[in-house]
Amino acid sequence: MKLSSKALLALAISSITATAYAETQSQDFVPTTLAATSAQGEAKGFIEDFSLGGTTRNWYSHESKYRGGTFAYQKHGQTLTDRNRTNWVQGTILNASSGFTQGTVGVKTEVAVYNALVLDRSKRDIKGGSNRTLADSNGDAVDQWSKLGLANVQFRVSNTTLTAGRQNFSSGIVDTIGNRALPSSFQGVSFNSEEFSNLSFQGGVFDRVSPRSEQSLSKFRTEYGNGAETDKVSTLGVNYQPLKSLKTSFFAANVKDFWNQYYFGATHELGDAQQLGLTTGFNYYKTVDEGKKEMGEIDNDTFSLSLGLTHQAHSLTFGYQQVNGNEYFDYLHETNGIYLANSLTSDFNGPNEKSFQIAYAINMAEYGVPGLKFNAYSARGWGIDGTHYTGNNGRAKFAYDGIQSQDGEKHQEYGVGASYAVQSGPLKATAIRATYVEHRGSEFQSDGSIKEFRLVTTIPFNIL
Repeated sequence: MKLSSKALLALAISSITATAYAETQSQDFVPTTLAATSAQGEAKGFIEDFSLGGTTRNWYSHESKYRGGTFAYQKHGQTLTDRNRTNWVQGTILNASSGFTQGTVGVKTEVAVYNALVLDRSKRDIKGGSNRTLADSNGDAVDQWSKLGLANVQFRVSNTTLTAGRQNFSSGIVDTIGNRALPSSFQGVSFNSEEFSNLSFQGGVFDRVSPRSEQSLSKFRTEYGNGAETDKVSTLGVNYQPLKSLKTSFFAANVKDFWNQYYFGATHELGDAQQLGLTTGFNYYKTVDEGKKEMGEIDNDTFSLSLGLTHQAHSLTFGYQQVNGNEYFDYLHETNGIYLANSLTSDFNGPNEKSFQIAYAINMAEYGVPGLKFNAYSARGWGIDGTHYTGNNGRAKFAYDGIQSQDGEKHQEYGVGASYAVQSGPLKATAIRATYVEHRGSEFQSDGSIKEFRLVTTIPFNIL
């Protein structure tokens, strides 16, 4: 598929039309000044600001492969296959968090216990579990398990916080991922500094990840690689808002002996959503090999551009994404470190791949049903070409197995979803979301052909 002249014209018209209505969103410059208040100066105390609460999530997924694809599992020493896989898990988080002590240097602790209860324990259904259900070496579900998802101590001076231990972290390269019954977390040391009004700094050094569906800590590895592991991930970045309508961020990361990765992201808003608003998003990643080159030789530039039009309850988004490199655009496993517009069920990140997405969403609050939303999208990727890949760094085993067989591969994905958030009462903020996705790939496209229905209910609760 090629981006036609009509599609390009539609994007241009969308941008021009939104500009014509641009009256409300301020484009004023934001001067950089010291923060008006000190977060530590407002500390209430270690016990006084203590909280105990959490969430419980019912996570159900049914997948079906087609066009010859199958899932495999072991039974009585035999490998059996069929088209379907079902995972059903109840994940609960109990979080105890103190307040910061008062004084120049505040101290705080946070501990969160993660628990998973497997509701579908059939070996045939879970197919070894993958990253959805924890299974033992025989492929049997671990019926119930718990772990410390978070366990850290925090030190704060003014508006700068240092966190040590198991923690959440969010940036364009290293980001906690929460799309299963339980989220991931990272072990290490990080800081967040918000001493200025429109300028903040973040950084961290992590040596282990706590996976979504595992009890133990793991070394970092990549989402698409050959299983090589690393002991150290370091990242540093800045978030800057130069205009009231423009937010930017820049992050760099060193993944020891894998790669150096650089990320730039920008979001700009224009117009009035009650009339016509335009949101433009740009994301760019540069990845180059580093150290021992455990992932082979890498020189990859990947970007996405999205244009979102909003009129009252309705939004229409166009997204274009392109990979310039003979390997996948890759990122760290058990992270959400891919802020590209077309990262969906498929990441649309094949070597030299181009992709285009159209998405529509409606917010029913405008029609008297607050909390209810619907969405639909269609995405296509084309031009996948791994035939020029030579990045095995002289090793017998390629970092990205099978990539050289991808010659002109293409794929498409469709999805629909509905979500509802309870607005009041004892279940306030409870979120229910149902999605159906269908993905179809050509012969050597890595994601294959699969359909998935997912139903997720998340209920927050407060004890103290």
